[in-house]
Amino acid sequence: MKRSDFPMLGYGVGLRRQHYSQVLETRPQVDWFEVISENFMVAGGRALEVLEGVRANYPIAMHGVSMSIGSTDPLNRTYLRQLRELARRFEPAWISDHLCWTGVGGRNLHDLLPVPYTEEAIRHVAARICAVQDILERPILIENVSSYMAFADSSMTEWEFISTIADEADCGILLDINNIFVSAFNHRFDANDYIDAVPAERVVQYHLAGHSDHGTYLLDTHDHPVRDEVWTLYQRAARRFGALSALVEWDDNIPEFAELANTADRARAIFNADSSERTGKPALSADHRA
Repeated sequence: MKRSDFPMLGYGVGLRRQHYSQVLETRPQVDWFEVISENFMVAGGRALEVLEGVRANYPIAMHGVSMSIGSTDPLNRTYLRQLRELARRFEPAWISDHLCWTGVGGRNLHDLLPVPYTEEAIRHVAARICAVQDILERPILIENVSSYMAFADSSMTEWEFISTIADEADCGILLDINNIFVSAFNHRFDANDYIDAVPAERVVQYHLAGHSDHGTYLLDTHDHPVRDEVWTLYQRAARRFGALSALVEWDDNIPEFAELANTADRARAIFNADSSERTGKPALSADHRA
């Protein structure tokens, strides 16, 4: 995998059902869309019609929630073949999913559950990612998830774990800035250490989102605006990793599309301002019609 193989799409938002008509009818000025893969793994109907209309005017990336790459169940090869066919049809810039497990024994728990940070888990997950990439015929990105518990058997930090897996499997990393902030608060580590340690050559995309503050812990709910502390962490990431595609996630209490677009524009403005300050030159915007 080479990071240069992945295009810089710019600053986008997640495609959500509430905004289908507006996106198709008005073609808002946003650089790209990320779609939940499973929402479009269907034989036909409105969902695929919408995706065809969106793809005709914007780049897309496919983001999954059901690969369960950390599970001990066998890989779901039927699911993976369907995912491959969807990708062949719509030509996403890349496919991503989460570094987690979502079920075991054939039962889906519908949650993104953490994996123990051990050498055994590294070997297990890396081998499964390699198998997935062979089936999909392309490299994938793995995303760090937020967590609320730690395994007693863990023998390394989360950033060491995800970095080693990415190297072993030769895959990319989707760096969720909000998840880093949430986990750092919950587990009392320094989020800056995470940003500073992840290998730059593996990071392809950012996620930005909001969360709920429950006092003693934070919950990754994607139902609030991005907090200032997360923006500050994003600025640090952008300074270290450079110009990467950034995506705003909002999955509950979804606002009007304009607020999502404005949040994506804020991500652009933060990167451009920091880049101009460091180089003395104005930053170039992405061509969102590529």
